[in-house]
Amino acid sequence: MLYQLSYSRNVPSRVGKCNAEKITLQDSNITILFAVNFLTKTRVDHNTSETMVNRFSLKCFNTSFIALLLLLTVAPLSYAQQNAKYAGEFLSLGVGARSSAMGGSGVALSNDVTAGYFNPANLYRISYPQIAIFHESRFSGLFNYDYLAGALPIDEKQSAALSIIRFGYGEIKDTRNALIDRNGNGVIDEDDRVDPNRITIGSAADWAFIGSYSKAINEKFSVGGNVKLLHRAILDTSAWGFGIDIGASYQPIEDLSLGATLFDATKSLLAWETGHQEFIVPSLRLGVAYDLAIAEDHMIRPTIDGIYRFEGRNETTTLDAGIFSLDVAAGLEYSYKEKVFARGGISELQQLSLGAGVKLPKLNIDYSFTQENSDLENIGATHRVSLMLTLEEEKFIRK
Repeated sequence: MLYQLSYSRNVPSRVGKCNAEKITLQDSNITILFAVNFLTKTRVDHNTSETMVNRFSLKCFNTSFIALLLLLTVAPLSYAQQNAKYAGEFLSLGVGARSSAMGGSGVALSNDVTAGYFNPANLYRISYPQIAIFHESRFSGLFNYDYLAGALPIDEKQSAALSIIRFGYGEIKDTRNALIDRNGNGVIDEDDRVDPNRITIGSAADWAFIGSYSKAINEKFSVGGNVKLLHRAILDTSAWGFGIDIGASYQPIEDLSLGATLFDATKSLLAWETGHQEFIVPSLRLGVAYDLAIAEDHMIRPTIDGIYRFEGRNETTTLDAGIFSLDVAAGLEYSYKEKVFARGGISELQQLSLGAGVKLPKLNIDYSFTQENSDLENIGATHRVSLMLTLEEEKFIRK
């Protein structure tokens, strides 16, 4: 691999913990030391000695939908040594405060512009053009997560969207040229030192540009797809990548929604300027959401997503079956007149999330709170506020 990450000390395996560790980043003959607070929680996979960022049964209801799900399931099973485990982890953080407050579930739930991220097939549900934006600061500002998206109904059956995602990793102290090596052996000896005046500050960031398309096959079934352009930069080294997502949505009855998305369907490529290539392994996400009216003007909406990965995550997942792993995200939404909302959920990382929302004329405002699983001080919780503008005017309605 282009970069090799290793701990500076042995860390016991733990689940649901967030750690700040000293990490050595090696590229050929250079070494960078910096402290990293991982995005969500850090686990140690003893089978690979590799540090990484972690992260129903459906009855027969439609022959064509089942056939599509089987097709989506088969593709990820091609697994090769060049696959880069966790390379696409920043794309698993979800978008929008509504989904975040419901544990990150969204494959069947999403019915607005955020469907371009969760399940492009659901974009057919929008009736007006929409724009969404949010900013999220993690771990007391160490990491910054930003999202901007727009969606547009094209005609009676088609919709399109464009999403931009950025995850910034903050400042990194670059010590590659700071060593005063008295004997020239390239190793820090007792008489050597690091000159603080030679330390420079760099940064790292991941970008994703996602173009989405959706088409309704009939009133119950729709399909969609994403084309993704990826960019990753670490100090003065960068990579570009390309990927494809495939989604399907089915509503067997009015209040029940089923969804499936195959992310990185053909393996997403990351090509570094050094010539090294990495592949993001496909993952399959299946979801169900149900609208249950409990009284006039009062409704609850439970939802659950199953996240299937094919990277061999071993101890770092809820259910491990060798190369196959399964995690679950679930949430519940209460609504009053579809104007005021209260939400809660459990993420695939077993993190508790809560939130609320209000729908104003043309504007949705949503908030979510996620309690990090951490025994570190001053890490803090994650707060997300998202805004969504809907151009609810007759001239913009889907024709």
